[in-house]
Amino acid sequence: MSHSERLSPHGARDRTEFAGLLRLLKERSGLTYRQLEERAAARGDVLPRSTLADVLAGKTAPRREQLAAFVRACGDGGRTEEWLRAWDDLAARAAAGTGPARQPRRDTEPEAGPGPGSGPDSGADSGAGAGAGAGADSGAGSRRPRLAGRAPLLLAAAGITLVAAVSVWWLTAGNDPERRATTGHGSDTGSTAGPASAGPQDGPPKLPSGAIRIRPLSAPDLCLTDGEVRDGRYPTLVAVQRPCDDVPPQTTVLEQVGADTYRIQWHHPEFGKGCLKVLPDGPGAKLLEPRDACADADAFRIEASGEEDSGRYVLHADADGDACVGIRNSDPSEGAEAVAERCTEEDGQVFVIEPVP
Repeated sequence: MSHSERLSPHGARDRTEFAGLLRLLKERSGLTYRQLEERAAARGDVLPRSTLADVLAGKTAPRREQLAAFVRACGDGGRTEEWLRAWDDLAARAAAGTGPARQPRRDTEPEAGPGPGSGPDSGADSGAGAGAGAGADSGAGSRRPRLAGRAPLLLAAAGITLVAAVSVWWLTAGNDPERRATTGHGSDTGSTAGPASAGPQDGPPKLPSGAIRIRPLSAPDLCLTDGEVRDGRYPTLVAVQRPCDDVPPQTTVLEQVGADTYRIQWHHPEFGKGCLKVLPDGPGAKLLEPRDACADADAFRIEASGEEDSGRYVLHADADGDACVGIRNSDPSEGAEAVAERCTEEDGQVFVIEPVP
């Protein structure tokens, strides 16, 4: 990493300035959130990019192991102890009330079990300076990791403004250079269009255009979005079901690539675009992971289920139609993962696809 010697972690007077130094460290590394996560995983470290985004935004405090993993992933591993000492000093001053470090935030949601993460990343740090610094106590460690901007307080305060901001971002997101950059999964050379409208079709199914939501019939109050694997067997974000109100500011759209085949795209104003792919093997086998490179993602054949205009569909995950996307065991609980499994026609494999209300 270039110029890393110019960053002095001990020069930070409070946690906000320390978060600013971390953002600069990331910027100089030239790596995206996803690439940092993958580089950390290659070293045996765990560095979820959703958590990292909150840390760099000053919304939550890093645990020491997360800070160390981040510094190493950025290529400044030779000074890991220096960064840790600087953070410990700030935390000690905050605890003693002798320094200018800010008090821990208490407006974040308490932990209620394994939680979701984020969608694909873009490395854009335009909003990273906003928000108060977070504390270094156990509250930071127990905070449910989520995409930046999903905290209930933010959603309540932003309201209509958030919806408008997402709409403006949606129209301009194609100009984000980092989302077009090559990532660990390759560059997005196979999908140059923005959020696609289903448009006129030769035949069924007639799917809604624009921003949609996908609700499992087995859990109608939940929507398909990104989150963490509950048993921890796979380290990066995958498709799970969570309360529909928790999905914004991320949006879901369908990119039509054939008469009845579509890529499922997730768009987030900070993390960019990701397209779902069924993982073929390894610890995450059969899970659905968002990929920055849509050319590396899957096209799902969407077939109407039940009566015409019911809004219910089956998502076939292979050309032969033997595998369907479903919620494993039709589990109705929050956080249950979507998987590609043998088609059974159970409710967990039927989804309502509808415009966002």
